[in-house]
Amino acid sequence: MHIGEIITADCANGTGIRVSVFVSGCTNHCKGCFQPQTWDFDYGKPYTPEIEDFILKELSQSYYDGITILGGEPFEQSNQREIVKLLRRVKKELPERDIWMFTGFTYDKDLIPGGCRYIECTDEILDMTDILVDGRFVLELRNLMLRFRGSENQRVIDMKATRKSGEVVLSPLND
Repeated sequence: MHIGEIITADCANGTGIRVSVFVSGCTNHCKGCFQPQTWDFDYGKPYTPEIEDFILKELSQSYYDGITILGGEPFEQSNQREIVKLLRRVKKELPERDIWMFTGFTYDKDLIPGGCRYIECTDEILDMTDILVDGRFVLELRNLMLRFRGSENQRVIDMKATRKSGEVVLSPLND
């Protein structure tokens, strides 16, 4: 996995103050994507133990609310195997921090057993995720008034409630 960028003290990609990690690699190639350079799986720097340590050390600062993983595409199969390790560390070392994930894939179609991006660690990632923003960016549905998403088809999903109920539960942030 490669990292395109890490933004510290970010307040644009989730609620509160966050560490936002932009992974590289995306096969969605959405028209109008705001980060097309991250489509390249080799964009940026290789993800290393040192980068992971930096993320955890930064996230341990008292002013952070959580971490956001976005891209590129976190749910590309090659990215999930590294992301799950990072999230395990966050949950173990900083359990009070929340986890947001952004994906161009659709939770109840692509990230379920039999879905095009479901692999052996997808459920574990989803179980650790507090908020999932899902759905491809659709330029024709772009709406700058939406919070935490760029087009009207995208959803802000409360993953704890969704995983508990077995049905998609939208977050109040979806309004």
